[in-house]
Formats: sequence, C-alpha cells, structure tokens
Amino acid sequence: MTRGRRWRAAALAVALLLGGCTGDDGRFRPGAADAGDPYVPGAGNGGYDVAHYALKIRYDPAGGRLTGQATVTATATAGLSRFHLDLAGLTVDRVRVDGAPAKHRRDGAELIVTPARGLPAGQRFTVEVAYGGVPQPLPSAELGDGGFHATRDGAIALGQPESASTWFPVNDHPSDKATYELAVTVPDGLAALANGVPKGTESRDGWTTWRWAEGTPMASYLTTLVIGNYRVSTGTHAGKPLVTAVAAGLPANGPAAASVARTGEIADFLAGWFGPYPFDAYGGIAVSDERIRYALETQTRPVYGPGFFRGDKPNTEVVAHELAHQWFGDSVSLARWSDIWLNEGFATYAEWLWAEHDGGRSVATSFADAYAATDWTKPSVDPGRAAMFGDAVYQRGALAVHALRRAVGDETFFRILRGWLAERRNGIATTADFVGYAERVAGRPLRPLLDAWLAGATAPALP
Repeated sequence: MTRGRRWRAAALAVALLLGGCTGDDGRFRPGAADAGDPYVPGAGNGGYDVAHYALKIRYDPAGGRLTGQATVTATATAGLSRFHLDLAGLTVDRVRVDGAPAKHRRDGAELIVTPARGLPAGQRFTVEVAYGGVPQPLPSAELGDGGFHATRDGAIALGQPESASTWFPVNDHPSDKATYELAVTVPDGLAALANGVPKGTESRDGWTTWRWAEGTPMASYLTTLVIGNYRVSTGTHAGKPLVTAVAAGLPANGPAAASVARTGEIADFLAGWFGPYPFDAYGGIAVSDERIRYALETQTRPVYGPGFFRGDKPNTEVVAHELAHQWFGDSVSLARWSDIWLNEGFATYAEWLWAEHDGGRSVATSFADAYAATDWTKPSVDPGRAAMFGDAVYQRGALAVHALRRAVGDETFFRILRGWLAERRNGIATTADFVGYAERVAGRPLRPLLDAWLAGATAPALP
C-alpha cells in the first residue's frame, strides 16, 4: 500500500470518529469534485479508489464519432451519497452502479453520479457508463492541446497532465492508478494501438477490434489510443511482447523507425542501472501529426512526435528519456504534480547516461554544460503550473541527481535508485519520500544538499 492510500484510510477513520460524514442517515456524503491538486484544479476526484477500467470503444474516422462503454471498478474510501468522474465534452446515455440504474448529471467536465443507495466506506462497486460523441482536445498552454485529436486517417489520444477524460470517464489524477482492458473497434485496415500486452484482433463486417491489457497499475495520463495507418511491428524482447509502430507518412527506413527499433536495447541498458524493467510489454509509437510537439512516456508504449526525427540520423536520446520514465514516473508515479522533477530530472539524467554509453558526450560534460546554463532563480520543486515543463524541472532536476551521485559515490547512489524503485514499485511518491529514502540508505543527512540543488536561489557549490 502506498503512503497516499494509507493517508486516505487514516483520514477516513478520523472523519468517521468525528462524525464528519453527513447525509440522509449520517453515514454518506458527496465525494470531492477534484483531487485537491492546485496544478490541475478540477482534475481527479475524491471518495473512492479505482482498481480497474474496462473500456469498449468504437471510432469512425469518417465522422469523428466515438461510442464507448466503460466499466469502472472501485472501492469507496468514504461513505458516498454521490461521486464524480472526469469526462470532458461527451454525452452520457446511461449509468449503472452495481447493475442498478443511477442518476447522473453534468457540470462542465464533471460527470456526477448518484447511486440508488449510498456506498459505505470500504465497499467495492462497479460503475457502467454508456457514452459517445465527437471527442475534442483540452486546451493547454504548456504542451499544446492535450487529449483526443482527430487526424486525417484516425486519431491520437495523448497529453500531460490531462488527457484521458476526453475519451473515457476516469478519475484523472496520477494519485489513483489502476489496471486497464481496452477493446477498440475501427474500420478494417486501420491500426488501433494502446497500452500493455496485445490480446489479438478480430474482424467482422468491415470493422476490426484490437484488444489490449495493462495489468500493472497505470496513471490515467499515461493511457494512449493511436488509430490510423501505421506500420506495426510485433515481436518479443526478453520474453515479453514488443510492439512498435511508425506512421505510414514517415519514411519506412527513416530516423523515426531506426530510433524506435532500438527500444529493447535501450531498455536493457537502463535496466542495468535501475533494476528490472517494470512492465509486461515494450514498445513505442512514432506519429506524424505536427500537433504532437512532444514525446510522452505512455506506459509500455511511449509516443514520439515527428519533431524529434527531423534530421537524417536516429534520435535515440529521446527514446532513452521516455523509456527511463517507465521506471521514474510510470512505475513510481507522482502523488502531486508539483513534484514532477521526480519524473523529468531522472529521465533527463538517463539521457546523459545513454549518450555516454552510445558514444556521445560524457555525463561529466552534460553536467558541466547544464550547470553553466542554469537559471538558479527557478526551482525544480514546485515550479508552478506554467513552468512545470521548464528547464528547471528537466535540467536542474538532472543536475540534482548527479550532485547526489557525486556526494554519495556510485555504489550508494545506484543502491538508492534501485531500492527506491523496488520499494515504491506500482505506487506514488513525493519529493520528501525520496529524500527520506536516500538518507536512510546513505546513512547521512542529504536534505540540505538536495534542497540547494533543487530549490536554492543561487548556484550551489560543486560536490
């Protein structure tokens, strides 16, 4: 059990003792309308913990219409008279809770569900939602619009920090991870790619259903759905499925194809530093849509925008970055977005490690260059929503990682990393959690060092 869930359980016990739950009989209250994260107001919800999403989706690119059936399995963490799901812009036809019809209404991007009976704390329940419409992306000033993008031949559902709510009802915050099953039906001839282990395809009456399953808990923003004309390569690596795909509009032997082809090799290299690869499948998807101006660590199958492959040579550093996230960000996820450096600082450091290994610049050179270019007035921790994808999070975060390595030595440093990832696997964490763990393993105070490198207003002394 993660620390976040222990906190929720403790808070529930206190609320019950104090009579904090209110409702018709004093046992039930409405669930919170968001997760309480100021970086993403309105995202996520309170009062329950999702275990599993089962999604059946049909998408017709000709009209851009999606129809879906979502079955959400969750446990109430408080006595609930009603609860929220995040769902942006789609129409809900019906909702059932534990098989019984439930009342529902919309409030912006919130789907508010009132079951026929209150849900006691600790009760496991299922929510079935039938919905549909023409999905639209969510506006974002940081990375461009996120969520469901219709394309000429299909669609791309992708984005950070929010995206999932544009194509299925969800508790859209990384603090509530869950497992997934997806069955995606599209016109014959199109691929429908998603996360996890491929479970086969089935064709009927001009439509093909692609099935995927992610059996390891996944944060909602790490889900993806990519539909269209893709060259799909399937195989195995280290005994696990390896599925890569390159948009038909990109050269068959170009830099994108050459880069994602090294996915297994790069994952093995990172496993040598971080410990065993944490999931049951490998992969990567290179898209051609110019609206995707970033790469994202969607679990087991990162998605790469076309801008990373402009030249005539492969770009394996971006692959190393997104694969490093499979450990830092995907397996061990954020409890709150203000600690995003825990994802990006370590993934950037992995780029440095890979570049050195692959015949590029040394880690020492990467460190020196980043140190010289850093604006020390901008913190890595709690950088503010507008700066959550800024250099302070990525480069200054990586500087802090290397400063820790230099301070404690290689043996202790990699013991900290491997132990942290093993102890927190499939869970969530904060900066304070990481600092506390590092101090425990190193047997010495490290907070002053990490505070200086992550949040100090002046350049710290080199360790």
